[in-house]
Amino acid sequence: MPNNVTTDLSNWKYQDNYVERIMDNAAYTAAHPDDTIVLVGPPRVRLLDQSDPKKGLKAVGMMQAFQASQQKPTVPVQAIGTGRSFFVSSKSSIQWSIGRLFVKGKNLIRALNENAIAAGVDVTTFDEPIVPSGEPASSDYFVNLDSELLLIPFGLAVLFRDKSHNHLGGFYLELCVMQSWALGLNAGQNMVMENVSGQCDRLMPFSISPQAKIESSDSIDQKIGF
Repeated sequence: MPNNVTTDLSNWKYQDNYVERIMDNAAYTAAHPDDTIVLVGPPRVRLLDQSDPKKGLKAVGMMQAFQASQQKPTVPVQAIGTGRSFFVSSKSSIQWSIGRLFVKGKNLIRALNENAIAAGVDVTTFDEPIVPSGEPASSDYFVNLDSELLLIPFGLAVLFRDKSHNHLGGFYLELCVMQSWALGLNAGQNMVMENVSGQCDRLMPFSISPQAKIESSDSIDQKIGF
């Protein structure tokens, strides 16, 4: 069993050591989709109730895919008289996308607008309808990206745990807006999925410390000798 880790060249033993950290416990200390949750909330993280931020967040649910990416435009610049380059950067841009099973209950656009509906926005008053004619504002099915409802931004919180319930990290996508919706059908496929993508203003570090319900990974490590 490895009894050390390689941190630099002075203790590099590639047949005995892991690099950076012991990985014998990776099965219960690594992030996994099972232990990741995506929640929808207010457009800015500061709008959450700071005494109990969990109250303002609702799980998106039934998701099969989630992706968020940041890109920071950077250009190399040179000056006359030197062969060296330096770099100038502007603000990062963030894109996100969600793929979700289409099932009975709230569809994806409805789920992502939970914050607006909970605030009492009457979607039946919009010029561009987002619910079928005659259905109430409480409808579980929203569609039509031209609806005024989709001008109201929302926030997305993503939290990661490991199998022993340690908090690994999280982030909050602020001021999210949708820019595309897609649904495809093929003969013989075993499910129908909705796909939504969009942009947001910024990606903020975010954490809600969960109360551990099982033994911490540190105590498990000690008991089994890692």
